[in-house]
Amino acid sequence: MRRTSNTSHSKARERNIGASVNAVIPRIVLASGEPAGIGPELCLALAAIELPCELVCLGDRTLLEERARALRLGVRLRAYQRAADPRQAGRAAHAPGELLVAHLPLAAASVPGRPDPANAPYVLGLLDRAVEGTLAGEFDALVTAPVHKGVINDAGIAFTGHTEYLQQSTGSRRAVMMLTSGALRVALATTHLPLRAVSDAISADLLCEVGGILARELGARFGVPAPRIAVCGLNPHAGEGGHLGDEEVRVIGPAVARMRAAGIRASGPLPADTVFVPQVLAGFDAVLAMYHDQGLPVIKHAGFESAVNVTLGLPLIRTSPDHGTAFDLAGTGRADGTSLVAAVRLASSLAAQR
Repeated sequence: MRRTSNTSHSKARERNIGASVNAVIPRIVLASGEPAGIGPELCLALAAIELPCELVCLGDRTLLEERARALRLGVRLRAYQRAADPRQAGRAAHAPGELLVAHLPLAAASVPGRPDPANAPYVLGLLDRAVEGTLAGEFDALVTAPVHKGVINDAGIAFTGHTEYLQQSTGSRRAVMMLTSGALRVALATTHLPLRAVSDAISADLLCEVGGILARELGARFGVPAPRIAVCGLNPHAGEGGHLGDEEVRVIGPAVARMRAAGIRASGPLPADTVFVPQVLAGFDAVLAMYHDQGLPVIKHAGFESAVNVTLGLPLIRTSPDHGTAFDLAGTGRADGTSLVAAVRLASSLAAQR
């Protein structure tokens, strides 16, 4: 039998260890969002810290360079090279002080705090490139910096939000918005609707579908088997038995009964003004709120700096910070990037599990 030297064994072992490490490093794509908002500078600030992933930022390289100079951020930009076979390309852990950039050009020059509808196609182009790459296996998860719905609509493009856009662009039947901060998780039955439209939008079928997605993905992605879900009522005091609105009697109560019959541990309808009391929350793994401003103010109050928006129901992993474009802070260097950091870390963790 041919003998191999200890040195050879050592080198082979190092190669194997390196291969195994590369195999589990997720590649995260970061869409830099509205160019006049805080997204580009938060992406640059993110580059300065250690991250458990390879990070690829989608954006205009000149914009990022200008913003880095203006804020005196010592970040070196490196051009991202797309591999011929993205599924086989190796990953390299993010190196603090550098940012991999996949260049997509702006339509018009951008000034911090001064949004231009001419750049709306650019903003959506970032999302399209990110989705295409993630579905193809080039990226393992998608993180989105904030966009501004009004600016996109001012460009004549119908747009109600990331959640709805990603649902459509991935061909998904239903996308569910869930915000999470620590053990607190709040999902929404409806997302970006005027308040007067919420009642008509809620149906037993919708609630059962959203509840099913929530239960399934809490188990599959977050390690919460058989999650306990608190289902909010729509009206004050959950309708007071029909005296303050009948949606609880007609729709929400029957939907909860159907969920339970299907094996989902749902409870409700519960009054939204008491379900978030700590003693009540302790008995649940997630809350299903009926509309945007019923659930999200609570989680943002509880952990605005650390809350992360996760989109459930998609064939890909998508997270985002829980704040908007903050035009008043753009270009000042005063924007807090903690939520974006949390979004990247959560996306990396979810991708590594897969």
